[in-house]
Amino acid sequence: MNMIQAINSALDIAMGRDSEIVVLGEDVGFFGGVFKATEGLQAKHGKNRVFDTPISECGIIGVAVGMATYGLRPVPEIQFADYIYPALDQLVSEAARLRYRSAGEYTAPITVRTPFGGGIFGGQTHSQSPEGIFTHVAGLKTVIPSNPYDAKGLLISAIEDNDPVIFFEPKRIYNGPFDGHYDRPVTPWAKHPQAQVPEGYYRIPLGKAAVVRAGEAATLLCYGTMVHVALGVAEETGVDVEVIDLRTLVPLDIETIEASVRKTGRCIVLHEATRTGGFGAELAALVQERCFYSLEAPVERVTGWDTPYPHSLEWAYFPGPVRLTQALKRVMEG
Repeated sequence: MNMIQAINSALDIAMGRDSEIVVLGEDVGFFGGVFKATEGLQAKHGKNRVFDTPISECGIIGVAVGMATYGLRPVPEIQFADYIYPALDQLVSEAARLRYRSAGEYTAPITVRTPFGGGIFGGQTHSQSPEGIFTHVAGLKTVIPSNPYDAKGLLISAIEDNDPVIFFEPKRIYNGPFDGHYDRPVTPWAKHPQAQVPEGYYRIPLGKAAVVRAGEAATLLCYGTMVHVALGVAEETGVDVEVIDLRTLVPLDIETIEASVRKTGRCIVLHEATRTGGFGAELAALVQERCFYSLEAPVERVTGWDTPYPHSLEWAYFPGPVRLTQALKRVMEG
């Protein structure tokens, strides 16, 4: 399966197991979603469980909060993460606080699916990476898969979780991984080991990172699309880099991070989002606090620029192999 097919399979299986799960959003019903992630679900599970909504992100999430309070498990889709901001108040002021403000009487088992990130020349209104905003909000969980196998297992876990989860889907790798070079075509998932996705039910627990490449020289922390950039640079440079795919930012698997950095003594944080206030700053601070006496060089950050996402200059914004290789050289010389 590619990632789209894996997400579709996760939704189908979860809905088959639990009649309280509903899918809602713009064009998710008859049309099957702009990226076809919900294709066929309405025909199979009915219009009462998979339905289209008006173009109102605040309304979509507001309705989902009400559904969750009533006892359903809504899975709303925000068509692009760039359009999630009108729904921010519903997520921050309602969904994230519901369990606490009701002393546990109510929960908000909502899984908000949304494509994020660049790589498809969508410009500044279809390419943003706003994950850092949501990791700042107590009560929200933030999940970002990097491959089809993880996408299915993590999405099922998110849907079954009793707390609200923001499930970011890196659309650049919906159909296949890549190594960050804009002049190379997308590699199909077909022969990738992590595209061997079981047809049936399985879960990947939230809060557990994956060491996708073991190494001794430096630790590279990343998630989503950037995992493939990291693996490509590790192979091209020949440096013995340990690549950690975080998979979930909140809850964060700090134990795996700490063990790796204590072993390698060097750390690079890689993400596509804007640098200032990005989740990489939190990771760098945590590594410094917990692993200071093990570090042989300052923690490096390779990120997007502090500018709106450009359309024509997308690959200059994208933190690709050149910038990552330069950072790797600096930490190895440190």
